[in-house]
Amino acid sequence: MSSTRAGEVSALIANNVQQVIRGKPELVRLAVAALLAEGHLLIEDVPGLGKTTLARCLARSIGGQWSRIQFTPDLLPGDITGVSVYHQREEKFTFHRGGVFANIVVADEINRGTPKTQSALLEVMSERRVTVDSVAHDVPRPFLVVATQNPIEMEGTYRLPEAQLDRFLMRLSVGYPDVASEVLVIMSDCAGVTPDDLPTVVDIDTLRTAIEEVRRSYIDRAVCEYAARLTAATREHAAVRFGASPRGSIALVRTAQALAASDGRTFVTPDDIKDVAEAVLGHRLILTADAELNQRGSVDVVREVLAATPAPAINATSR
Repeated sequence: MSSTRAGEVSALIANNVQQVIRGKPELVRLAVAALLAEGHLLIEDVPGLGKTTLARCLARSIGGQWSRIQFTPDLLPGDITGVSVYHQREEKFTFHRGGVFANIVVADEINRGTPKTQSALLEVMSERRVTVDSVAHDVPRPFLVVATQNPIEMEGTYRLPEAQLDRFLMRLSVGYPDVASEVLVIMSDCAGVTPDDLPTVVDIDTLRTAIEEVRRSYIDRAVCEYAARLTAATREHAAVRFGASPRGSIALVRTAQALAASDGRTFVTPDDIKDVAEAVLGHRLILTADAELNQRGSVDVVREVLAATPAPAINATSR
């Protein structure tokens, strides 16, 4: 067991999730780090690879409230945020909460909702509250959106606006399993193992304590400067039209803190920044038309930036 409380929480959740999500330890590790950083998670891949299953496993592993919103073209913003309903007998409006009033919100196939409906999440993802009829309503804390989406080339999907993509701490891809892992998935399905069978392994107060511990993780100024240099390099890359904003730098550091805590450490190293850079920065880059025509991906750019940006030498044993 890891030596920190956050490390223990991370191990409990990861082991629980991996009872269903087979052969993807790094994917699960990063997904749990997003929870500990209280950052929103976007899981993107083709249908049938377990995106929704992963989101449900994360939600089931944690106590507190969770909800699932199935995004479709006819979903309305009020279904997400809630609406004010007039009660004639009482002669007043009463606010009826929408699906976002939970600790973990599973936004399934988010890019099948219309842009107007997608935008209903902008305020709550950034400020942890929604405003309906000029009245602000706070959502429970911790609050995380775990969204899934199909590739934008698929029929019936709407591209997420850049402002919303930037609110996701990380974007992860599940990927195809190897043959041995796929056999385990098939056997689990034949045995009837589903996310609904998973026990709750961490209550909401324990998760809240772990999140607070993550935010107290020590990070050296040199490591902060390394994160800032990486994001600045994306803005200067020839294949990039718009690079990562300072929000990307903050996300790098927050995620690296969570990853370090997951490993049982109270300090962050440059390697933690490297480990999360692709997941944190990839979806924040807008490439040039030439780069897209040449089929260059944003992850390729992040890898080039990592290779070209020297990491500081940090003496981990001094912490």
